[in-house]
Amino acid sequence: MRRILIINTGGTFSSVKSEGGLTPGLGEHDILAELKTVAKDCELKYEDFCSLDSANILPEHWAGLAKRIEAASREYSGIVVIHGTDTMAYTASMLSFMLWGVPVPVVITGSQLSISHPVADAMENCRAAIHMANSRCPGVFVAFNRKIMLGVRASKVRTMSFDAFDSINYPPVAEINAFGMRIQKELIPRRAAVRFQADTSYSDKVMVVKPVPGTPPEIFDVLADLGCRGIVVEAFGLGGLPFGENDLCEAVHRTVKRGVAVAIGSQCRYDGSSLEVYETGKRALEAGAMEMYDMTTEAAVTKLMWLLGKDLTMEELREKFRENLVNEVSSRDFAE
Repeated sequence: MRRILIINTGGTFSSVKSEGGLTPGLGEHDILAELKTVAKDCELKYEDFCSLDSANILPEHWAGLAKRIEAASREYSGIVVIHGTDTMAYTASMLSFMLWGVPVPVVITGSQLSISHPVADAMENCRAAIHMANSRCPGVFVAFNRKIMLGVRASKVRTMSFDAFDSINYPPVAEINAFGMRIQKELIPRRAAVRFQADTSYSDKVMVVKPVPGTPPEIFDVLADLGCRGIVVEAFGLGGLPFGENDLCEAVHRTVKRGVAVAIGSQCRYDGSSLEVYETGKRALEAGAMEMYDMTTEAAVTKLMWLLGKDLTMEELREKFRENLVNEVSSRDFAE
């Protein structure tokens, strides 16, 4: 019988009502009793890592969780992480990089309603997560609403629907329907044939800028003055930034010269950027920006955080950011 570890971090899944609103509160006895009904042929073990609304999850929690998963990967056939939905995509993306080469399935899930609610989606999501954790397909995944997505491609796209997550610019690696779970193994990154060890170094000095018409260029100077080492820009359309009277391209140039890494993608969730099409994009590239292509914002932010934690030169960082490490970016974009 395969052993699956359930790691609970809190979130709506284990929440209870309080005077201040919903807050994580259910523990091992409440959750494990429910989960055993969907575990079937798996032996479940449970532990609390923390008990937080996911809005309160910090990068230090990612590093600690990655270390715990590294140790657990030597004892268990698979690992399920229960997590709040609001920042689940950030956690899933960062764990995809920190756990690069993990030899077992690591499946992150949560719910839109507490497991204690009679019509909650919690049990369905956990059933999928446990089944994927029992699949022997190594990697980091998100299980939600009968879909299994690469952790580095998942993004929360709806606030109230049970279908809260989409796999952005990449097909789900598995879906559950009347024929059961169908896994497309060719969509799962190949595991490196080396001894696995979590790589938990990172920098939290990364911010996101989403320009609107009229955004002052000085915002980049302010962020650099505050000590930011990386900035992810959600630019217009295919990735364009203004260069006329409101010259954000020049602001990017100044920022890059100060040693800050700037990555530019699109405000549009689907299809990705292509900075070579319009002058607004070409000028951004000439200013020294790195292109996100079809990465999600969550993937670009966490990848940049993770790379900035390494002892890399700026040129080495730029090369690594461009490289497809865990299927976070489509290689087709580089062939144009």
